[in-house]
Amino acid sequence: MTSVPPPTPAPPPIPSRTEYVLDAIRHDILTGRLTPGRALVETELAARFGVSKTPVREALKTLAGTGLVLMSPYKGVTVRTVDAGMAHEVYDVRLLLEPEALRRAVRAGAPLDAAREALARADEAADTAERSLANRDFHRALYLPCGNPLLARMLDEVRDQAALVAAVAWAASPSWAREADEHRAILRLALAGDADGAAGALHAHIASFVERAYPEVRTAEGRQA
Repeated sequence: MTSVPPPTPAPPPIPSRTEYVLDAIRHDILTGRLTPGRALVETELAARFGVSKTPVREALKTLAGTGLVLMSPYKGVTVRTVDAGMAHEVYDVRLLLEPEALRRAVRAGAPLDAAREALARADEAADTAERSLANRDFHRALYLPCGNPLLARMLDEVRDQAALVAAVAWAASPSWAREADEHRAILRLALAGDADGAAGALHAHIASFVERAYPEVRTAEGRQA
């Protein structure tokens, strides 16, 4: 009896035009190709991506919702400008939530393979754009398995803004080597099961970065100390 070969898996769905444009613009913002304050003109973007203005408009609305772009009836759409106030707000949220999420992930014994892989990608990155995206994935891999989907979503909501703050700071004063060492220390503690130690190292890592990059910024915890 002739066996019937298994059916060929269906190809993955092709991303919609809006998703394609959204991912491309987000990538260009977070890697510095589209700099803060840059005007984003629908007709120019539509021509660049070979689409109509509708998916561009929808993509820009989504980016406005994540805080990466600003929409004004007078100035149009622009890449958000990073200032001390923005950095202060975003990093206050990270300091309050991200170490606790990591603490819970470690206490739950969550696997951190994705964090290990992201760290390796950052070390092997060919350019700053790849390294930036890998570092972003590293932090998400630490908080995502915290066991509280709402907490993870709250951190996801500031993820793009945090990446924009970091991208601007790195462009002015690269500090990749120091941060890579801190990432390795955080991951070692987490893999060793030291939940409090890993959370403390992550807190110090986040706080020291924003204090170096934006010395005029003081987090809520710092002001209360």
